[in-house]
Amino acid sequence: MDNSGNLKVVFHDFPGGAVGFELIARFCYNNGRTQITPASVVLLNCAAQFMEMESDGHRPSLLNQTKKSLDGISFWSWSELLVALKECKDLLLSPSKPSLILDKVLDCVVGRLVSPIVASPYTSSSENSSFQCSCDTRSSYSTRNNSSQVSWWFEDLLFLNIDLIDKVIKLMICQHFDHATITKFLFCYQRSRFVTATPTEKCRIMEVIINLLSLLDRNSLSCKHLFDMFRVASSLENISKHCKSVLDTLIGSQLDQATIDFLLVPPPRKKHYMYDMNLVLRLVNAFQNELNCCSSLVRLRKVASLLDSYLVEVSADSYLTPSKFAALVLLLPDSARESHDRLFQAIDIYLQVHGGICEAEKMRICSALNYAKLSTDALRHLARNSKFPSRIAIQGFINQQFKLENLFEGKKHIDTFSGSISIEESIKENENSDQVLVYAKRVNVPVKAEQLEVQLPGMQFRVTELDKFSGTIHTQIGNIPRTRLSSLGNNARFLPKLCS
Repeated sequence: MDNSGNLKVVFHDFPGGAVGFELIARFCYNNGRTQITPASVVLLNCAAQFMEMESDGHRPSLLNQTKKSLDGISFWSWSELLVALKECKDLLLSPSKPSLILDKVLDCVVGRLVSPIVASPYTSSSENSSFQCSCDTRSSYSTRNNSSQVSWWFEDLLFLNIDLIDKVIKLMICQHFDHATITKFLFCYQRSRFVTATPTEKCRIMEVIINLLSLLDRNSLSCKHLFDMFRVASSLENISKHCKSVLDTLIGSQLDQATIDFLLVPPPRKKHYMYDMNLVLRLVNAFQNELNCCSSLVRLRKVASLLDSYLVEVSADSYLTPSKFAALVLLLPDSARESHDRLFQAIDIYLQVHGGICEAEKMRICSALNYAKLSTDALRHLARNSKFPSRIAIQGFINQQFKLENLFEGKKHIDTFSGSISIEESIKENENSDQVLVYAKRVNVPVKAEQLEVQLPGMQFRVTELDKFSGTIHTQIGNIPRTRLSSLGNNARFLPKLCS
């Protein structure tokens, strides 16, 4: 009641404000008749529901008229659908609450995208051929003609809020829309919305997009885009730990597609490491958890090669602790690597830089090495390297000697069939070779480290003699004519790999 005594009725949160009220007033003062178009049907429906304008049998029902208008939604043009969808967004229709008109519009939009027979999405309907979309995010018609056929709709839906995007993408997934196209759209949406979004909005957008990506086929995800998203998510302070964990899982599932540059991520604040080591630990663990048994070995070896390159890169970091480095080198099983040379290189660099670590820590780090998978050059370097523990150096020496013995046996086998070089002449030319071999056979690894250190210099001297002997064998093998080898026939399969 105002001062003049007239009664006033105040409508709080009237749908569409003054524009919506005017449409309702015209309907009432025009004996229940009004023009309902795709541009006004959403507003009229919401306003009628707000005013509870149900039919009582005597007067026309605005709700019934708007519902009847929606029955022809399948004949609307793409532009008309976008206007109706924009009205739904402006009227703050929540996807979490039941809304018949929102569900119908979304179903029709997604159905139009999924349908393979839609030739021209901008062809107007027969009833309203002159209708044009007023969305400010829509690009020009000429631009759309030049765009990709699978992504022509991307810019049209960028105006939607993240809750509506969540609803649209889940409808697409239910209708088996192409997952690779959905992935591209989500990355495009994230980049577009982040330009004007507040920090709180960015966190909400990122969390929804990460959860939607987790619903898609892993093969549709791009490793590069996932790492880009990780960098963006890392810059947001209030993003949930659950979403970070989901993102780690997504990246880990595609880790075999990554390159070394992707892993060189700066560490979190107040950390002195060169790179984020914990990230690599999480990603490799996630990869192993997601690993498919069908193609596991090929993918596992790709990740092992990537990890070895990473280890070589970070091993010179003076802030890298022995426990962290040991966790990295022991991260993958032995079967993941065909050769341990790169792993040995990383350990060698680490021990050179971190000379003050204790013997137990060195032994734990070196326990990752498989001596049988080290090359002769790596074994020779290991046997002479004073930075490695004595027991490790002796193991390297023994394995090197074992490989040289195999090489010597292979030489004798060739001499037997080719007749080009006699074993007696070979032994005469290398008088000390058999002494070296006999010595190596008699070596038993002592129990005490002090005894190992006493014998190590002598062993290292004999490594040099073995190297000279190995070079002689290689020279003699190279001088054997190929015709002699080919005459071996089926027996050639018994030759060592070096000779065959």
